[in-house]
Amino acid sequence: MTTTVLPGAAPAPVDGTAPAGRLRLVLGRLAAARGVLVGAAILLLLFLLAFLGPHLTPWDYATPNYAAIRQPPSADHWFGTNGIGQDVFAQTVRGLQKSLVIGLLVALLSTVLASLVGACAGYFGGWADRVLMFLVDLMLIFPGFLVIAIVSPRLRGTGWIAFVLLIALFNWMITARVVRSMTLSLREREFVRAAEFMGVRPFRIVLRHILPNVSSFLIIDATITVGGAVMSEAALSYFGFGVRAPDVSLGTLLAAGTGDAPVFPWLFYFAAALLVLFVLAVNLVGDGLRDALDPTADAARPARRLRAARPSSRRPRRSTP
Repeated sequence: MTTTVLPGAAPAPVDGTAPAGRLRLVLGRLAAARGVLVGAAILLLLFLLAFLGPHLTPWDYATPNYAAIRQPPSADHWFGTNGIGQDVFAQTVRGLQKSLVIGLLVALLSTVLASLVGACAGYFGGWADRVLMFLVDLMLIFPGFLVIAIVSPRLRGTGWIAFVLLIALFNWMITARVVRSMTLSLREREFVRAAEFMGVRPFRIVLRHILPNVSSFLIIDATITVGGAVMSEAALSYFGFGVRAPDVSLGTLLAAGTGDAPVFPWLFYFAAALLVLFVLAVNLVGDGLRDALDPTADAARPARRLRAARPSSRRPRRSTP
């Protein structure tokens, strides 16, 4: 039985299930995955802490209090104070907020760029493929960390947005190559051929037919990219190439508290714990999304159930009296 594809209509899912059934299947897998639920709960709490935390304390993250220098955690200062009396809780939630915003923006920009470059290279082929893949290979040659470390001091007056653009610029090439390889197989599918015969424009085919069929991979990749971008921001800010004072991030807090960590541990370990929790939660969610969105994830389960339910052919041994 053949399927007619109407112009502009979304293609059928790869595994042959209806969209509503596919959605229920994915939601069921996510609900059954404990790691996803734990990771999502941690991420929700971290986002609430980052954006509601500044309103829970009367202290400002940038205002020093010279009468309370390096005080341990107390009822007045929940995470203690630093060397000039700034409230560590206010600084930590501000740094978490800044790191999360940077991570989300980097993931969004790099995923959009990678999906467009990879899909166009794989679909159009020819000189477009050669030029775009040459650009990808050229970008892979450059050491991103070193280039950002050299360029970022020259962009101090532009703010942290330029820092986000620099990280995103060196964070999309591998994803673009994967999207290209997936597009090479998708462009031979019946729904793409039918759209071409009906006169649908090439860029519309890329946006309406190619990218939706690689969206599962892009969602998983973007989720993992958020954690990687936060780690990159923390590493660059730790070495002084990222967020500039008086603003703070988790990386700047870790850099400022490293020397005092043995004597004043609250200056270092609160920011470090939030960074570890965030990366762990992102990895849990990413692994769960990969399993939930994979159409072949349950392929081996019925066979295992049949083997488990099939009675054993071996005869039970008779017990000797």
